[in-house]
Amino acid sequence: MANFSKSTVPQFSVEVYQNEFLPEGGREVNAIVTVTSTGGGTTGGVPLAEAPPAPGQGPNAAVVIMVDCSGSMDYPPTKMRNARDATSAAIDTLRDGVAFAVVAGTHVAKEVYPGGGRLAVADASTRAEARNALRKLSAGGGTAIGTWLRLTDRLLASADVSIRHGILLTDGRNEHETPEDLRASLDAVAGRFTCDARGVGTDWVVKEVTGIASAMLGTADIVADPSGLAADFTEMMENAMGKEVADVALRLWTPVGVEIKFVKQVAPTVEELTERRTDANPRAGDYPTGSWGDESRDYHVCVQVPEAGVGQEMLAARVSLILPAADGTSQVLSQGLVRAVWTDDMVASTSINPQVAHYTGQAELAQVIQQGLEARKSGDFDGATAKLGRAVQLASDSGNADTAKLLSKVVDVVDAATGTVRLKAKVADADEMTLETRSTKTVRVKK
Repeated sequence: MANFSKSTVPQFSVEVYQNEFLPEGGREVNAIVTVTSTGGGTTGGVPLAEAPPAPGQGPNAAVVIMVDCSGSMDYPPTKMRNARDATSAAIDTLRDGVAFAVVAGTHVAKEVYPGGGRLAVADASTRAEARNALRKLSAGGGTAIGTWLRLTDRLLASADVSIRHGILLTDGRNEHETPEDLRASLDAVAGRFTCDARGVGTDWVVKEVTGIASAMLGTADIVADPSGLAADFTEMMENAMGKEVADVALRLWTPVGVEIKFVKQVAPTVEELTERRTDANPRAGDYPTGSWGDESRDYHVCVQVPEAGVGQEMLAARVSLILPAADGTSQVLSQGLVRAVWTDDMVASTSINPQVAHYTGQAELAQVIQQGLEARKSGDFDGATAKLGRAVQLASDSGNADTAKLLSKVVDVVDAATGTVRLKAKVADADEMTLETRSTKTVRVKK
């Protein structure tokens, strides 16, 4: 739970974008909720490794790096060397005072540094010791990622900090435990720390890596060329060091008669949150958002209200940002209101809010990419062409240039505006996996 001085807590703001007008009998209310935190997650220009904890506070963050050391990391031999170099670069990025450890992952999880079930505290000396300890990393054995996550949880639990974060690197399939075992491990550790997951090369399973990151409220990505690991690990660690507030929840209160249809994050990535609700009281539920620094995210809230006549209006939902405290109480960081107003003005009631329309399209974009790639793998080429063509059209309409570029590696675009495409006869594994891994990344509304 959070324990901050006021000077270090970012300021949160909530903005609600919606068309509150409904036709007589209309029931579905959609809103985009933009949450922005400012004033935290910075080091005031001090290099991350040198920035001290806030006055009067001990280290407020702990990080564990999990490095795949299974036998496949030896093919090619440069892969293991790149992983060591990347871990070393991440360690160099640790801010002074941050607690940390390194775990080697095979069919079992082993502590590499500092050992003894402990975390080290980052300074020039411990960073040098950790870099030396990385020389012990060698490839051999299988892959059971659930054991890595459970050891990481035990290590992070030993730290009296509010920001607990993991970085996980794997290059292969999770072959030495069942999917049920991995799911049980994720269920056991979810909400206890956040975790970014990376797949290196092209022999790992996208849904395994993205599933881990999703469950742990972290990011997932591919590093197709192992030589890119150091830059990626450095960026991940810098982002982790920028987090200042953990365990922030999006609380949705609804009056009697209002039904929540869904709650999802829609920027910077699409993330379904509906099933992650925990009841706060009979009329309110909390949806986890993880850790925050200086950043902004968008959420799509859809509720169903009771029927009403022209001229009536109601509060359809109240959205709050909640920060729990160690004593069991919670602090409201910011609030926004979702309204419903019934009107006989057809122009007003049929107008779709631009933010809602945009993110509805971005969510569809992520979905049709995944469906199209699945169809392609199963040999349904007509279905794949239709779905990926729709993806090209949506990416073009919304200005999602990064996704459009990834799609062009999988299909030949004949006409982006109409979604007319042809499947490429040959597609590199890295290109297909990159598209699948990054399919949920979104762009904001074009100004």
